[in-house]
Amino acid sequence: MAELRFDGRVAVVTGAGRGLGRAYARLLAARGAKVVVNDAGTSLAGDGGDTSPAQQVVDEITAAGGEAVANTDSVATPDGGRALIDTALKRWGRLDVLIHNAGIVRRAALREMSYDDFEAVVDVHLRGAFHVVRPAFPVMCDAGYGRIVLTSSIGGLYGNHEVANYAVAKAGVIGLSNVAAMEGAAHGVQCNVIVPAALTRMAEGLDTSAYPPMEPELVAPAVGWLAHETCSITGEIMIALAGRVARAVIAETPGVYRPSWTIEDVAANLDAIRDTSAPIVFPVVPDGHGDHIRYSFALAKGSAEGAVHA
Repeated sequence: MAELRFDGRVAVVTGAGRGLGRAYARLLAARGAKVVVNDAGTSLAGDGGDTSPAQQVVDEITAAGGEAVANTDSVATPDGGRALIDTALKRWGRLDVLIHNAGIVRRAALREMSYDDFEAVVDVHLRGAFHVVRPAFPVMCDAGYGRIVLTSSIGGLYGNHEVANYAVAKAGVIGLSNVAAMEGAAHGVQCNVIVPAALTRMAEGLDTSAYPPMEPELVAPAVGWLAHETCSITGEIMIALAGRVARAVIAETPGVYRPSWTIEDVAANLDAIRDTSAPIVFPVVPDGHGDHIRYSFALAKGSAEGAVHA
């Protein structure tokens, strides 16, 4: 296969001063993209600020012959998100790729988590996604082209201890991506979710001694493909962890239909209700929402018609 390149494309990558975002920015730039390297340079908990992480990545890209510009606006505010997108438009007059990767961590048990710690994490991960998607989306739709990659997490899919704020935010990102995929489909705009795992500063405090190789560069190619013009999917969730690339899906059991239910009926039918031997997946695009409803309606209609014919 010929090398997949981004010549002429403009990409914005949030949280690109370190870790995964840095790997994404460097890969896209190496393949010809002009990149806005966004990073507010905060601590892992979201405190402070430093211009050097973003600028260092820009320097690395330009030293390798690429083209990039640093941006240190915080995605935690609407104004910051808008300013970030404007950086790409003012510098290069277009926006083709948006990768939202920025994130912070504030750990605490659910029974002890402060409201401030909850809001701070949601502000960056979830509201931050909206703050950059909202100004970027109409630009992409009007241009008839766009690739958006939002970042979820294993914690967003399955939860984890002491990260209720993080899990909520990362689960919410999936909903935002689904809507962007549905509304962007008619305009050449695709949106997908990456569920990455790599040894970055977010792993600080964890015992990683038994982990296999998990460098950010193992994740970057999956994100690069989702960001490329040849990407053939939208409204999906891709996992990239320790060299494994996979698809995650939201699936349903066929379930049980009854014209009426009691609490006892639910208990009596629980095994059949929960039987995952024949899972059903409703693709987000073109109309997973409608397909879900129509599936249940068809069972109810079929039962009603059967009763009439009987």
